[in-house]
Formats: sequence, structure tokens, C-alpha cells
Amino acid sequence: MSNLRFTEQALSEWMRGNGQDSDIVISTRVRVARNLQHLPFPLLATNQQSGEVLDRLTGVLNDGNEFKDLGPLHTIRLDDIDDLDKRVLVEKHLISPSLANESRNGAVILNEDESVSIMINEEDHLRIQCLYPGFQVREAWEKATELDDLFEGKEDYAFDDKRGYLTSCPTNVGTGLRASVMMHLPALVMTQQINRILSAVSQVGLTVRGIYGEGSEAVGNLFQISNQITLGQTESEIIDNLHSVVLQIIEHEKNARERLMNESRLRITDRVMRSYGILSYAAVMESKEAAQRLSDVRLGVDLGLLDGPSVSVMNELNVMTQPGFLQKKIRKYDESRGAGRLPREADPGNLGEQGT
Repeated sequence: MSNLRFTEQALSEWMRGNGQDSDIVISTRVRVARNLQHLPFPLLATNQQSGEVLDRLTGVLNDGNEFKDLGPLHTIRLDDIDDLDKRVLVEKHLISPSLANESRNGAVILNEDESVSIMINEEDHLRIQCLYPGFQVREAWEKATELDDLFEGKEDYAFDDKRGYLTSCPTNVGTGLRASVMMHLPALVMTQQINRILSAVSQVGLTVRGIYGEGSEAVGNLFQISNQITLGQTESEIIDNLHSVVLQIIEHEKNARERLMNESRLRITDRVMRSYGILSYAAVMESKEAAQRLSDVRLGVDLGLLDGPSVSVMNELNVMTQPGFLQKKIRKYDESRGAGRLPREADPGNLGEQGT
């Protein structure tokens, strides 16, 4: 099967599933960062050294049957794809912006349903990422640590008895673990409780980011809640803390939705229907507005106000309305018509905010 389908299809197969509390928690991600012993970290490695890392880690995946439970694996070298395909992989959360923009001998290994993404020569030599639908933080951690153990059985990691796993960024030293959930919290935003909730989250060792992680903006009422501390806590403590706090946020969001339905049902219904109508008939729309309209429709479906798209369709639309994916579709359309180059607004070199 061609690797092109990873950037031509907006919906990852794992997105079709429904995990716990999937009306509020869109997805769960667990990622572990590791480096190989006796080799410079990627930021200081030569091209030859980063090439050695790539060869050794892909060799582990291809050696024996330890990874057979993942099914067929597909290796995509970042040097072999263009900037637009890299951006689509970022928009699908299969690689990080750092891997897309700054890596030498960078690669990603994906399984068939894209629930496992193994990044090589990103900020660290190895980053193992597991993605699950809904709220499944413990399940995602179990899979990630299983894969981590398989790699550690073949390669020696950079490890210090006092500090734990050593990483390029000091904020990842220790466990090297980042666990996060992507949450849809429109009712907390509408009832103006979101700032209080997020402020409380930061007091218990967690952080809130946008949909693409550190430095990204929260749009469409989507917030990524993840652990901030990796040193001084065990993996189990990090997972348990995130699990406990997310359960509380879910409860707050449910209460806020009930309050909206009791006190402002007509206003919420009008908002949902207007957004559904605009999405159905508008000819041009900016990405930020599309994200907000999709948030309204998702809320309407969850509240039973709208017999609308399924969860998997909503997830697919969230990717399809991103700038990179739109540009790729425009390019494919132009190529089918025999056009020689993209219009300026769809040029991969012009990757600012685009209309949808």
C-alpha cells in the first residue's frame, strides 16, 4: 500500500472508534522520548550520526517478530516528501512541527490505522506516540510502555540513575513521558468558566496547550491538557494525576452543558442551527471560523439538538478544514486539470492562515 494515503486521507482509522466520554474527550495521546547512549542528541548530531540512529532504530523494527502485533509498518522519510505533505502529517498529529521543520535524517514509522507513530531524529532520537479515541489514557500508556520496552531490549538508552531518561529538552528529563487529552469544552467557554478551570489545572502539575501542542493556539474550543512535570514523579503517578483531573474537567463540562440547556436552550439551538447552515452553504470561510462552526455543530449533536454528522465525520472535517490539507486538495484538483502550479494562496511556501 502506498504511503501517499497517509496524507491524502484526512481521517485516521483510529478516529473511527469511540472511547470513554468521547462527547467531550476527542482523543488521548501518550508519548515517550528516548535517546541512544553514546550518540549526540539530534540537535548536535552530524548527518552521519543521525543516519546511524535512523538505521539502528529502523533495524530494531525490522528485526524479529517483536512488533508483529502492530501489523504492517510504513516508514516515511521526511526527505522524501514535500513541505505540504509534512504539514498534513502535522495536522493529523502523526508528526510534530519540530520533526517537519528541523530534523536531519528524520522519519516516521506508522502502523495501518495510524494509532502508533514512531518518530526518529526529532528533538530526541526516538519518540513513541500512541493515539486513542476518547478518554483512554491508561490504555494508551500501556501500549506506549510496551513498545518502549521492546526498543530498550535492543538498544541502550541514555539514562542517569539520579535523573532518569536524558532528553534534549530539560523539561522532558526523568520519565520522558507526555500524556495528553484533547478536550472539546464549548460549554465551559460559553459560561465563562474556562479560565478558572484552566488556572486550577496549572496548579496541579498540568498544562494547557492548543491543538498542535506547545506554542499553538486553542481554536474551536479544543484544548490539550497534558502533564507538565516529568522529573520527580513515576509514570504511574503522572498518568493517575492526569486521569483524575480530566475526570473533574469532564464533570464540569457536563454540568455547564446541562446549565445551558436549562437556562438558554433556545439561544444554544439557534447558535447550533446557524453554524450548521453556514457550514452547509457558505462558499468561503477562514479556518478559525470553520473550527468554531464545527465546534457548535459537534455540541449540537452531543446535546441532541441536531441529528447531524457522526463523530468520525466531525473528526474528519476538523482535519479537512486545516490549511495544509486544503492546499493539498487544491493542488490535486489543479493537477487533474493540467494546471502547472498552485495559485498563490495555496502555495506550500505561503503557509499562513488560509480560507477554507
